Amino acid sequence: MKSFSEMWSLKGKAAVVTGGGGILGQNFCGGLAECGARVAVVDVNETAAQEAAATLNQKFGGVHIGLACDVSSPESVAQMTARAVEEFGTIDILHNNAATKARDLKAFFAPFEEYSLEMWREIMAVNIDGMFLVAQAVGGHMAQSGKGGSIIQTSSIYGIMAPDARVYEGSDYLGGPINTPAVYSASKAAVVGLTKYLATYWAGAGIRVNTLTPGGCRSGQNDEFLRRYSARVPMARMGEPHEMVGALLYLASDASSYVTGQNIIVDGGLDAW
Repeated sequence: MKSFSEMWSLKGKAAVVTGGGGILGQNFCGGLAECGARVAVVDVNETAAQEAAATLNQKFGGVHIGLACDVSSPESVAQMTARAVEEFGTIDILHNNAATKARDLKAFFAPFEEYSLEMWREIMAVNIDGMFLVAQAVGGHMAQSGKGGSIIQTSSIYGIMAPDARVYEGSDYLGGPINTPAVYSASKAAVVGLTKYLATYWAGAGIRVNTLTPGGCRSGQNDEFLRRYSARVPMARMGEPHEMVGALLYLASDASSYVTGQNIIVDGGLDAW
């Protein structure tokens, strides 16, 4: 049996992280690289992906690459997967993390009664269709390789519980009013269901599939939002992006070798109330 410290090591492993150029994504990529993994930073923004990969190479050494990918496009996902396999030889870890809030924030935050089907489908195309396509391509490679692997899919606290609209009174995000639209909750709830399905579907191939559910993290909200949200949390504060990384490393490593089909919630106790 490996020592416990060896179980946590990702040395020699190859990881793909979608949405890797974002605030949480960069923290996730950094944690994987620091623990020894070679990381493919995948993002729809090619510049962000390559800059994040360059930072990993500078800080941690090794071989880390930045790849552009539109996760809602089967062709783009297939190309990204082939590039990662070509570079690393295999893929051991997939962090299926990409999500979107749309370019038109006014339409994204519109009231439910006025929500457009076009916007609904735009969000679903990334948040759940993209999860399906990336899991299909990378998980399919893992199954075919016969080496197993670990897939971690990012949900959200509002995929497992309803948002409290009172939190958003007087709040804004990047200078505008905000809420959590139904499409975001529905798409993130679907991630949990997809995870459970794939955990049983690929168990015989040695592929573990789990969900990581972050609570709210500070990322540009105003002070009123921070105050109201923190009042709903037993630990009385929002999370910091780096506080989500430990759960990812656990799920990616052999420390969780008997864990599959689970949802690890990192929310300061919010869902306990």
